[in-house]
Amino acid sequence: MSTPYPFTAIVGQDDLRLGLLLNAVSPAVGGVLVRGEKGTAKSTAVRALAALMPEVPVVPGCRFSCDPASPDPACPDGPHAEAAGVSRPARTVELPVGASEDRLVGALDIERALSEGVKAFEPGLLADAHRGILYVDEVNLLHDHLVDLLLDAAAMGASYVEREGVSVRHAARFLLVGTMNPEEGELRPQLLDRFGLTVEVSASRDTDERVEVVRRRLAYDDDPEGFAARWAEEEGALRERIAAARVLLPRVVLSDGVLRQIAATCAAFEVDGMRADIVMARTATALAAWAGREEVTADDVRQAALLALPHRRRRNPFDAPGLDEDKLDQTLDEAGPPENSDGDDRPDPDGGGDDDGGGGGGGGVPPQADGEDRTPPQGSEGDSPSRAPEGTPDAPGRPAGGEQQPVAAAEPFRTKMLSVPGLGEGAAGRRSRARTEHGRTTGARRPEGALTKLHLAATVQAAAPHQRARGRAGRGLVVRRDDLRQATREGREGNLVLFVVDASGSMAARQRMSAVKGAVLSLLLDAYQRRDKVGLVTFRGKEADVALPPTSSVDAAAARLESLPTGGRTPLAAGLLKAHDVLRVERLRDPSRRPLLVVVTDGRATGGPEPVALAGRAGRLHRSEGTASVVVDCESGYVRLGLAGELARELGGTAVTLDELRADSIAGLVKDVTAAGRAA
Repeated sequence: MSTPYPFTAIVGQDDLRLGLLLNAVSPAVGGVLVRGEKGTAKSTAVRALAALMPEVPVVPGCRFSCDPASPDPACPDGPHAEAAGVSRPARTVELPVGASEDRLVGALDIERALSEGVKAFEPGLLADAHRGILYVDEVNLLHDHLVDLLLDAAAMGASYVEREGVSVRHAARFLLVGTMNPEEGELRPQLLDRFGLTVEVSASRDTDERVEVVRRRLAYDDDPEGFAARWAEEEGALRERIAAARVLLPRVVLSDGVLRQIAATCAAFEVDGMRADIVMARTATALAAWAGREEVTADDVRQAALLALPHRRRRNPFDAPGLDEDKLDQTLDEAGPPENSDGDDRPDPDGGGDDDGGGGGGGGVPPQADGEDRTPPQGSEGDSPSRAPEGTPDAPGRPAGGEQQPVAAAEPFRTKMLSVPGLGEGAAGRRSRARTEHGRTTGARRPEGALTKLHLAATVQAAAPHQRARGRAGRGLVVRRDDLRQATREGREGNLVLFVVDASGSMAARQRMSAVKGAVLSLLLDAYQRRDKVGLVTFRGKEADVALPPTSSVDAAAARLESLPTGGRTPLAAGLLKAHDVLRVERLRDPSRRPLLVVVTDGRATGGPEPVALAGRAGRLHRSEGTASVVVDCESGYVRLGLAGELARELGGTAVTLDELRADSIAGLVKDVTAAGRAA
């Protein structure tokens, strides 16, 4: 087993270390979601935490890590007779992004369950993580149904496996840590709410600190055991502090005054539900225990709010997590000071650490304590990509070359359903019909590999003719592996929605471009809700650009859209050909994810020789490859040329106007991309 990097040797990252340590002190806090750019010690810190956790006493031979002092009466390996337990280190179990449902929750042997009535169960990762740490790297890329299972188990402290009326339950209590890079996509708000705390991490911009990070990492890589030995004393001290805080935790007093501050804060920031109040109370109590105090103070409440509320204020994908700290301070002051607290019992500013900049104490002081910069993070309350930057002129300027200043997007709206025709096999989502692991049962087939979803009727039908030949004597059905049938299911998939946006001078009239950006923003919101990947190609002047390669982050697409300049000629063919290149590469990377091309234009084509003919040939190229497409017709005014409709026919898609795109529009029925195929 490789030697983990010492937790106390991590340089900086106070918020990250504090969030992890509070969960180590009080697992009831509910885990932590770590958001930040790559290369910021997220994974290193999580793996290092396990070495600080107390050893776990377990029942010998139990695959579910039952506590010998109070074994789980429903343990599949039980019942356990009274016996002396054995101790082992706390585990860190990593859940890979590509894990299956059976790998996560475990699997039943369906053949034995049907023929013998035996609950033969193979434990999954949730059982391995019981009484330890479950680490999910890139949790935002995990399939939604796996995230649901994971968070349900974390909330209930148990995992349930159901297969055709046969069920198994086992305890699954663990410290849940998820890490993610927001540039690769966000979690849904209802899933964000299930994480107790969230912390933002980024690489330091301080030269000396960066030098120290590199120096320590190189020293560790050269001699992991020797490096760990040099930090053994600090690690031991931090381990003892965690144990002491755990002992102190039940004695910490949470007064009525503190509870009023917590409730007032959650109400002021309009968080949904009551989970935030409960998490804040548990976090504030853990902060007091970590500081060695038996009473929660106002500083504890403030720090708990900074850790527990930012991600719960996220209403849509364009709301960056953040908290207005001036509003937080005002709310805490108005709610009144906590009872029996003079405000002087603050955590030790040194946090019990060393003096070499390594943060050996592991974040003993709230990172936003008095005296530090309280400037709200970029993207905090009120800062939305759908709003124009402060100081945007009423009329766009006209710099050299005909380029005009970006304009703000109009308010987004709910769009009509656009889908890809046919039946796909892509990643689970909410847009187009597809064969999926979850959904309504449509038939049965022989399993390819491990059986995941049994079709009971088809299995019985396959086994029934052979019962006499197999010597059936009792009531049980004699079932063999060849009889098992996998249920085929139909649900919805996520698609790759590639936007091709006309940013030429013909679109540059301020009111029109604002409406166009509002429509694209609305479609981005729809793509987020339907779990699509998105990409953005723009064209103007003489060429087309890939403003955003295909990604799961609609936030990034909205940001690029916000800063999109306009002006110049309309190289429509260049935009369509650039989109063709993007889709060609994506088909190689992810052949199962079907694309939906959304061209936002008035249909004009100018610049270069035969621009209209070139655009037509580019459209027919997409049509020949079967790419589903929609043209959003941005033409306005009394006289309309109908060029967008001509483009839609060349693409083999359908055209919708901006008005028809609205879900509440009465201009037409819901349009599917199959409509144009029937008309062509």
